[in-house]
Amino acid sequence: MSLQANTIATPQHKAIGPSRSLLFSLSVGAGLSVAAIYYNQPMLGNIGQDFHSSVSATGLIPTLTQIGYALGILLLIPLGDRFNRRHVILAKGLMLAMALILCSFMPSLNGMLVTSLIIGIMATMAQDIVPTAAILAPDAQRGKAVGTVMTGLLIGILLSRVVSGVVTELVGWRVMYQAAAASIIAISVILWRVLPNMETHTNVSYLALMRSMLTLWNRHPTLRRAALSQGLLSLSFSAFWSTLAVMLHQNYGFGSATAGAFGLAGAAGALAAPLAGRLADKQGPSRVTQVGSGLVALSFALMFLLPYLSTNGQIALIILSAIGFDFGVQAALVSHQTLVYGIDPTARGRLNALFFTGMFIGMAAGSALGSQALMSLGWSGVVSLATIAGILSLIIRMTERTK
Repeated sequence: MSLQANTIATPQHKAIGPSRSLLFSLSVGAGLSVAAIYYNQPMLGNIGQDFHSSVSATGLIPTLTQIGYALGILLLIPLGDRFNRRHVILAKGLMLAMALILCSFMPSLNGMLVTSLIIGIMATMAQDIVPTAAILAPDAQRGKAVGTVMTGLLIGILLSRVVSGVVTELVGWRVMYQAAAASIIAISVILWRVLPNMETHTNVSYLALMRSMLTLWNRHPTLRRAALSQGLLSLSFSAFWSTLAVMLHQNYGFGSATAGAFGLAGAAGALAAPLAGRLADKQGPSRVTQVGSGLVALSFALMFLLPYLSTNGQIALIILSAIGFDFGVQAALVSHQTLVYGIDPTARGRLNALFFTGMFIGMAAGSALGSQALMSLGWSGVVSLATIAGILSLIIRMTERTK
């Protein structure tokens, strides 16, 4: 493996294509790194109890984590075009592990808020891993390679809340952070050993890279609409998941493990990715974004029926709605990416950074607004917020001008 690690990613190397073991390592790396930004959601009730903090104060933990992720995507992802991605992935992995360890020992909420921001920034190693698969794969295998790694990323999102909920209930939230750090160290070392050195494609300065992103943003309305529409869907998504554990504890007496198990509904998202891709090829990505946005709005609107149902009926409806909106969010995501990547093939990395920045700004806003809505208006406030955001996203997609 040391010989492979010292090989430059040349066209001859790409002709062979990444091995199954390398793709598996990349998939695991993407899943574990992106999971780091979701572990905290089922823990919030436990963390709030330990620090004697309010719902709104504790809600800042996922908010700052997602702000950090958005900042990391905007400010650090372009470095992959300038520096060896193998080195970038290792550096981010080690700093992410350090932040997770620090979080586990924090004696106060304020310290956790700072380290949560750093966790979000460094968890963007996931967004370095996905394009690495595309770079290593020959043209004929690129879709399969990226799809495989994206599946790992979606599984990481899916299982993060489940694992976090169970571990937190069994041994506490601090141990969960320590286990997460150990997993990041392990996968970072593995990726360092199995990845070849990566060629850089530009020697321009960091400031020039950032200026070019501003030019891309101003030049392409398709990019702006996609980022805004997906950002609104992400607001709905985050408002739900960042407040669900607290609501389930307050209304039903459920613990963190049960709250985390609701994340299994996110399996719909993993199923949506390949299906949305096929539908986008047949019907066009714009049409699929409309369907996804409409499904999100409808799924949240159904939860207005909760007061009229029995307890078992309420739980069943929450699960059904989670399946529906998760499918819609992921279908729209894949289709929005298809639209964005088609704008300029020579600038896909920077286009990806801009798009995901908009998406995770929506995530952060959802965590903050969702916590405030839950505290001020109860669960109906969260449902109203998510439904309105879904409707606004649908309006953006329905009013797009076609040439």
